Order: sequence, then C-alpha cells, then structure tokens
Amino acid sequence: MALAVLNALDSARTQWYHVTAIVIAGMGFFTDAYDLFVISTVSKLLGRLYYYDPDSKLPGKLPLHVNNVVTGVALVGTLSGQLVFGWLGDKLGRKKVYGVTLIMMVICAICSGLSFGSSATSVMTTLCFFRFWLGFGIGGDYPLSATIMSEYANKMTRGAFIAAVFAMQGVGIIFAGLVSMVLSRIFLNYYPAPAFQDLPTDYSRVFSTQPQADYLWRIVLMIGALPAIVTYYWRMKMPETGRYTALIEGNAKQAAADMGKVLDIEIQAEQEKLAQFKAANEYPLLSKEFFRRHGRHLIGTTTTWFLLDIAFYSQNLTQKDIFPVMGLTQKDVEVNALREMFETSRAMFVIAFFGTFPGYWFTVFFIEKLGRFKIQLVGFFMMSLFMLIIGLKYDDLKNNKYMFATLYGLTFFFANFGPNSTTFVLPAELFPTRVRSTCHALSAAAGKAGAMVGAFGVQNYTLGKGSKDIQKAMFFLAFTNMLGFCFTFLVTETKGRSLEEISGEDGGGETTGTQMTGTNSSSVTR
Repeated sequence: MALAVLNALDSARTQWYHVTAIVIAGMGFFTDAYDLFVISTVSKLLGRLYYYDPDSKLPGKLPLHVNNVVTGVALVGTLSGQLVFGWLGDKLGRKKVYGVTLIMMVICAICSGLSFGSSATSVMTTLCFFRFWLGFGIGGDYPLSATIMSEYANKMTRGAFIAAVFAMQGVGIIFAGLVSMVLSRIFLNYYPAPAFQDLPTDYSRVFSTQPQADYLWRIVLMIGALPAIVTYYWRMKMPETGRYTALIEGNAKQAAADMGKVLDIEIQAEQEKLAQFKAANEYPLLSKEFFRRHGRHLIGTTTTWFLLDIAFYSQNLTQKDIFPVMGLTQKDVEVNALREMFETSRAMFVIAFFGTFPGYWFTVFFIEKLGRFKIQLVGFFMMSLFMLIIGLKYDDLKNNKYMFATLYGLTFFFANFGPNSTTFVLPAELFPTRVRSTCHALSAAAGKAGAMVGAFGVQNYTLGKGSKDIQKAMFFLAFTNMLGFCFTFLVTETKGRSLEEISGEDGGGETTGTQMTGTNSSSVTR
C-alpha cells in the first residue's frame, strides 16, 4: 500500500538536495555541539576571574555546585527543548518550528556572553539563565534534524545521511577547542602575566589572572551564534517533508508537488490510496496498540541513549579535570589564567581531532555496510573495556601519559563509531511518521537525563579529586556502558528498509516481532 511519493523518496538517487539537507541540518548540530561543549574551555577561567580567595593559596576555582550548574544547566534546557519541540514537530510540522530553534540559539548565545552583574553570583546566575534557554533551543534541533533527514533520505543511504548530520557534532566540538585555543593564544600574546606560583604573596597572585580575560570568555560564547545566523535563511527555504505533508496533513497532492520539484520528477498524488494508508495507522502515542507495536523499541532507544550519555557527557565535561593528570596540561599553579585556558583548549582540540572526530565519520562510512545494531554493540563493549582498563591501571597510566591519552582517546572514538551516533539514528527510523519526532524527542530527552547524571553526579568524582575517586568514576562508566550493550538487544536493525516497512505503516502490522539482528526486509514479521 506504499504511496508513489514515498516510493519516489525511498528509491531516489543521491542528489544535490540531499547534500543541501545534510549541510543545513548539520550546521545546526555544529552550533549545538559548539555551544554545549565550549563551556568546558572557559569554566576554569570563570573560577579564576570570579572566585579567587587569597586565603586558599590556590587559583580561583568555581565552587562544586556552581561548576555543576554552569556546565550542566544547558543540558536541563536541552532536555526540556527536546520534549517541547519534538511534540510540536509532530503537531505543527517539522519546518514550522525548525527556524524557531535557531532564533533561540542566536539570541541566547549572544546574551550568554553579555552576562551582567556586580558580583560573582549575579554574573553566574545570568549566565545560567541564558544557557538554559540556549539549551532549550538546542534541544529542539535533535528531533527535528533527525526526523527531517530521515524523511528526506532514500532507504539505501538514510543511515549514512542521518549520521552525517550528527557527525557535525564532532566538527562543533573541534571548533569549540580550536576557537578557544586560538583566541586565548592571541590574548596571551597581548596580555602576558606571571604564573600563579611565581608571584610572591597571596594577595599579589591575583595578577596571574589577566583582567582582559573577562572579555575572552564572553567572545568565545558569543561566537556560537554565527553558524546559526548563517543557516537560518536556508533552513526557512526547505519545503516540509513529503511524509509529513502526505501522512499527517493528508495532502497527497501537495506532497507530490513538493517532492516532485525537489526530485525533478512527476509524482502521482494518490489521494484515495492515502486515505486507506492513514486509516490503517490512526492509533495515538499513548495507546495499547502503539506499545504493542513499538513499546520495546521505545524502551530500547530511551535506555541506550540514557546510558550512553552518562558516559559521553561525563567524558566531555570532565576532561578539563583529567588533562592535568594525563600530563596534557600543567597544574593550575604553574600557569596564569590565559595560559591555563590555552592549554585546556589545546588538549580538548587534540583529543577531539584524533579521537572524537574520526569516530563520527567511521560511522557515516560503515553504517550501511555493518548496520546500526552491530556498530552500537561493538561501541558500547569497547567503551566499557577501555574505561575499565583506565580504572584498573589508573595509577600506572598517570606515569605514561601517551598510553593514557591513547586509551582515553579510544573511548571517544568508540563512543562516536558506536552508540553516540546510532542512538541518534535509530529513533528517527523505528517509529511511525505521526509520532516520529515525539519518539525521537523522548529518546533524546532520556539521553540528556543521562548527561545530567554525568554533569551533576560523575563530575563530583573528578573535580579536584584524588586517584581513588577518578577510578570510581571510571568503574561506574564502564558499568553503564555494559548495561547499554545489554539494552541494545531491545532495538532492531533498520538497514536497507523503508521507514514505513520498519514502522509497520505500509501494512499496519506489528513491528515488535522484527528480528533483533536482522539485516534485510525479508526477515521482517508484521
């Protein structure tokens, strides 16, 4: 009972509009990653600027609760935004709310850099307020970008296209480190200062923190608005997806016209056939029929993304505390404020470039060959293995920084050539069109709940703590990754099948009976 417009989308050769959609959606993810992870490069600088205590005999540091809120509040906003915009994407249309997310990101990125106040508390409060709403806009990008890309793509390259959009997160992380590194180096050249320990008295050591650094962190945060501004016009030029127009709005004629123009072919409207198609798939999200057909998959996508993000965001948000142990940065007393930011940013850039970035693109190139299921299983297992080794051999690895950096980088590699990519792809493929955005949002929100466990929980074991505490964190993350490995068996392979075949929409059949590790459409039971 497949419609002509859906068949045309599934069988279309890769064209320029596919590349355009990847770039437009991908630039949103570039912005998302930059805004979320750049805070790690400036958080230590914020501590030096606003929380120096001469009696402590150490450089200023954000209090634990302040650090957790500053680095984690955007994640709270992201979770909220995912749920709201994911639901709106199904109710109002993907395109109608797609531009709103960018507008929020632009305004809040700029306002984050303009955080004001006469005291440390007021500056941090203002910063956290705007970063919450920045996260809210970022949250909307997750379900909308994934859903739009999955509904535009053909069935043979759909996974690679969705993964390519998500791979722009890796580019954003690299640029977060690169921009911070370059700007801190420029500021350092113009405003040198002695190292903290080189100044004679506790009260004179405040001069190891250059006052001009108060401009630097603001500039770094505001730069996050630029890619969103550039992308907005092109995002508004995108037509609504053919699947939403046909299957949700019930306008087969408009869907055929829009997609025919995009694909440069003539497509039959088939309005009567559409009515039959819709009648077979009218069950709502909160119904026994939905949970009979898709309940296991929804449990699988939410649990695996939750468990993955505990580890992934713990790694990214706490790496600034791990770098000195690895020997990639000097101790805080051995450098001035700008030098510390430069070294932290440089280490973040190196780890991202050699560990994080390649993993994303390995997924893009191999996801249609190996499948989502295998990549996710292997990724979870390898992450668990390397984190367990780091936990067991932590004291030995502190004396071998190259081995430490290699093992640490491999955890990033297999996160991205693994569940960090596939947990984004699978929810965009497994669920019916009318609830696809909402189900992706629920899965992504579960992930951000896991990220908050990392930001507000795991960080407590790495922020200025000793070896035993960091070892505990590594053991915990190894355990969560192994749980993710186990829960992966609740999802199914989607490679090479149409969205309607995967979800059961084409025949109104059951999808929870799908073979767990199946690789082709002939193994589907509906």
